[in-house]
Amino acid sequence: MLDIGVVLPSVAVQREEKLDLATAARHAEDVGLASVWHGDHLAVGTPTLDCAVGLAVAAASTRRVKIGASVFVPAIRPLAWAAKQIASLQYVSRGRLILGIGSGGGAKQWAAAGVPFAQRGHRTDTALRMLPRLLAGEHVDELDVELLPAVTRPPFWIGNASTTAIQRTVRYGDGWFPSLITPEDVAKGAKQLSGRTVAIGATGRINDDDSRTEIAMSLSQAYGMPLERATKIPITGCREQVAERFAAYEAAGAQHLVFGISGGDWLEQTELLADART
Repeated sequence: MLDIGVVLPSVAVQREEKLDLATAARHAEDVGLASVWHGDHLAVGTPTLDCAVGLAVAAASTRRVKIGASVFVPAIRPLAWAAKQIASLQYVSRGRLILGIGSGGGAKQWAAAGVPFAQRGHRTDTALRMLPRLLAGEHVDELDVELLPAVTRPPFWIGNASTTAIQRTVRYGDGWFPSLITPEDVAKGAKQLSGRTVAIGATGRINDDDSRTEIAMSLSQAYGMPLERATKIPITGCREQVAERFAAYEAAGAQHLVFGISGGDWLEQTELLADART
């Protein structure tokens, strides 16, 4: 059966609904979801928490559920520091980390970190190549460093639907983790990734089919996506309709779906998400 995870509530949602990350993570675990996720953003113009801090809270508040970065950007950090954050999360979660890895974020965010935007691809490939040794506690000559405690390497799920991301998945990854794509596009990518996990990031609002247009317009504006395509992305409707969409992604080759709740009461939507999975 398709595993379903949920993106933890944003700072704005936490404030509006008087909800904290620990409560949210425990609730997702209690209703039977497979994973909880947190984004990685430095300076995007809206309130955000540090990814490692948010996931550490989730790890400390739960016992079973996987904790995931959606997606961690190692290349925007000094590599040894990125490895230290990853290893610490794997340690405190007792091996429950899934590391989504990407090279995204706007140019302003990279400038804020003091890292040239044009170097993001090369730095990401370097990180993917060196992180396994850093996490294993080996002495890495290129950095002249040995990081401890050593941890079991978490699964690397490579974000984005691009050709480059698929190539990185084949070369370095344990899974492919595109977001906001159709089942048809999932199937095309999955054919190139035999033996690797296929996970997708999705968004929607359950029991509110009227929200489809609103969410689609928001996606179109945020990502420059043609509205006709954006309209195909939101997962909305009653639990049976949502379950049908889940089944379509599973039939296309997905094994894990990470759901970003787009409006509505977060705790209630999480319950509905678990119900739709069942």
